[in-house]
Amino acid sequence: VPEAGATLLIWESKEERPFVEEIAKQFTEKYNIPVKMDEVGAGDQVNKLTTDGPAGIGADVVLFPHDNLGKAVSAGLVISNDTFCDVSIEENSEVAVTGASYDGILYGYPRSIETYAMFYNKDLVASPPATFDEVKAFAKTFNDVAANKYAFMWDVGNFYFSYPFLATTGGYVFGSNGSDKNDIGLNNDGAITGATYFASLQKEVLPLKSGDVTYDLKKGLFTSGALAMNIDGPWAIGDIRNSGINFGVAPIPSIDGNPSVSFSGIKAWYVNSYTKYPNAARLFARFASTQEAQLLNFELTGAIPSNKQAVLDPKVKDNEVVNGFVQQFQHSQPMPSIPEMGGVWGPIGASLSEIWNDGKDPKAALDTAVQQIQEAMPK
Repeated sequence: VPEAGATLLIWESKEERPFVEEIAKQFTEKYNIPVKMDEVGAGDQVNKLTTDGPAGIGADVVLFPHDNLGKAVSAGLVISNDTFCDVSIEENSEVAVTGASYDGILYGYPRSIETYAMFYNKDLVASPPATFDEVKAFAKTFNDVAANKYAFMWDVGNFYFSYPFLATTGGYVFGSNGSDKNDIGLNNDGAITGATYFASLQKEVLPLKSGDVTYDLKKGLFTSGALAMNIDGPWAIGDIRNSGINFGVAPIPSIDGNPSVSFSGIKAWYVNSYTKYPNAARLFARFASTQEAQLLNFELTGAIPSNKQAVLDPKVKDNEVVNGFVQQFQHSQPMPSIPEMGGVWGPIGASLSEIWNDGKDPKAALDTAVQQIQEAMPK
């Protein structure tokens, strides 16, 4: 039963606004509880909640990828999914429930599964390349830097999107399926091999500085027809579809003969432990994560449902674009969710940028990053 006079603030990324506004409207009609949304990127929410939560100005309901969950739980920022635990477990895929849980306790209300894959313009690329060597060959004929025309882009300096170049050839973040903080595989022989190949793409595929390859630039070039292929996630489907270009989605091209290994994530709603209205917040998190809500989200933004029945719905199952992500998901690794994962992004992102922009030796750059990760860990 919601608290008398409850109002709710939701944090979500701008790409999800169409869904949040619609589900909030339906929720308000049903429960007479006003809902407001502030745009906060999914990856930024836990850091923001660390200060805003105790100050009483954080969102009542937040949404973030599961790699942030360990940090959120350790800091006491979210309350467990207690009231709707059984139904959440029953309705959602095992991988989604595991991702939204920490130390065996379900905290999240699973909403979507995601990885990234390769969007390609069908009018420019007749058949999507299966290997990065094919991408290199295509780039030679297509790239025209003076005309701002490129064959292939991804967010180079962002470790999330560049992970395939370390993982596909044998690198990894933490051992024991992401749970052993003392076993870091980001500078092993496989990671160095992959980073060396990554460096070769700067000259042969994407001759720009990593800082110049921004998310908005990529999206603009792709939707205008000046970019042939773009690595992005399902959250981009809505905007790309609305642009009217003829596009498809395929797995990321292979590296060194191996299928590219991407990061996968589980996005779920979480209730801020500092909310004044925990019951109303629980109700919203449940309302916005049901089978019906997940299908609505898929229709409005392209988010791939975690709900087992929603995935079997013909409009999801028979969707060619979704199939591209599902194929890539089969070669993905869940992001580690232990608190130490928070200290990985900055050092590795910086090392990738040094390798890309400055031609720094991959082994030296990765060794430095791993040392920084280890030094930042609580003793």
